[in-house]
Formats: sequence, C-alpha cells, structure tokens
Amino acid sequence: MPQYGIRENLETVQNIINAECIKAGRNSSEVTLIAVSKTKPIEMLKEAYECGCRDFGENKVQELVDKYEAMPKDIRWHMIGHLQRNKVKYIIDKVYMIHSVDSLRLAQEISKEAVKKNVSVNILIEVNVADEATKFGVKVDEAQDLVVEIAKLPNICVKGLMTIAPNVENGEKNREIFCKLSKLAVDIMSKNIDNIDMNILSMGMTGDYPVAVSEGATYVRVGTGIFGTR
Repeated sequence: MPQYGIRENLETVQNIINAECIKAGRNSSEVTLIAVSKTKPIEMLKEAYECGCRDFGENKVQELVDKYEAMPKDIRWHMIGHLQRNKVKYIIDKVYMIHSVDSLRLAQEISKEAVKKNVSVNILIEVNVADEATKFGVKVDEAQDLVVEIAKLPNICVKGLMTIAPNVENGEKNREIFCKLSKLAVDIMSKNIDNIDMNILSMGMTGDYPVAVSEGATYVRVGTGIFGTR
C-alpha cells in the first residue's frame, strides 16, 4: 500500500480539533472532519478510509459518482462544490449531504429528484458571508427567506448552514466570518420554522479550521491538510 503520510496528517488535524474543542469548552465528538478528496486518486482515499475516515467531500458530480462506485458503501459522501441543476439526478441517492444549496431553484430540483427516487436529502444552505463576487452562496440577509421557502419542499431536510471563507494566510482573519455564520444559524433557529434544523455549521478548511472550530463549526472540510497539496 502506498504511503502518503495520510495517517500522520489525519492524527495531526484531529489533535488540533480536539485541542480547540477543549479550549472552547466543546466536546470533540460535536465536530466531524470531512476529508476533501477532490482530484485525489482512489488509493489515497482508501488509505484515509483505512485510518477510519468515513466522511469524504467532493466538488464535482462525476468524480463523486466514480468514487462512490469504487469505494466502500459505509462512506458518507458530501457534495461541497457548486451543484448545477441538471446534475442533481446523478447524485441524489448517493450523497449523505449537499452543502452547497444557494438558490430556491436548485432546492426545487433536489426535491423533485428526491421524490422520484423516494429518498430524503440532507442539505445545507450555502451563505456567502464575506460577500465575495467570485463565490457562490446566498447573501446573509437573504438566507432566512430562502430557508423559509425551502422548508416547504418535500423530501428535503435543511440541517444547517455552510460557508466558504476567503483564502487567507492567517486563519484568524476569518474569525468574524465564522462568528457571523454561527449567529445567523442561531437567528434562524429562533424563528422555529417547521422542517428546519440549524445544528450543522460547515465551515473551516485547511488554512482556518482551528478558528472555525473555536467559533462553533460542526463540520470542517480539510483537503490539503490531509492529502497534501494538489
């Protein structure tokens, strides 16, 4: 079996998560590490799997489908990249969660395909907290209205929020971004909207996940920190 240093990397990341949880007075079991495996070969995913990884994140539909077929079936696949409506049908019964729902039209397509396949799909609403022109996601002040509309759709379960923070040298610079997403989740939860959960905050990547954990992340999406640079 090829050695990529994945086991050591996973242990390092998990130790950092555990340390941040202790500092924040959180239980480390509240934080799930998603191994972002986009562009990585199956051998590397298998090594991460053998180290206990069960949550993998992919950006592209075709890659997710190919890896789904090749990997063990107890893996929870997370679609974390931008999802086009015409591709929804290919992953609807394969993903554990879609993190990148940023429009009612996409949610309607997910709902339609979920009904067809008789499955219930977990989704997160992607929020462009930093308001970056190059990023997908709904604006902070439009998120709640979108949640209200999506809540009415069949076969969809809104589980929380996701954001992709700016790419920064120092993760501390994104603290305000994570803090805002956390606050938004609390605000939406306080409205007691039917069929809505805000227990999941998917935020933090290789460069800033320790800060995200300290601000309440329940999913961190780490690629480079586990698999090395692409």
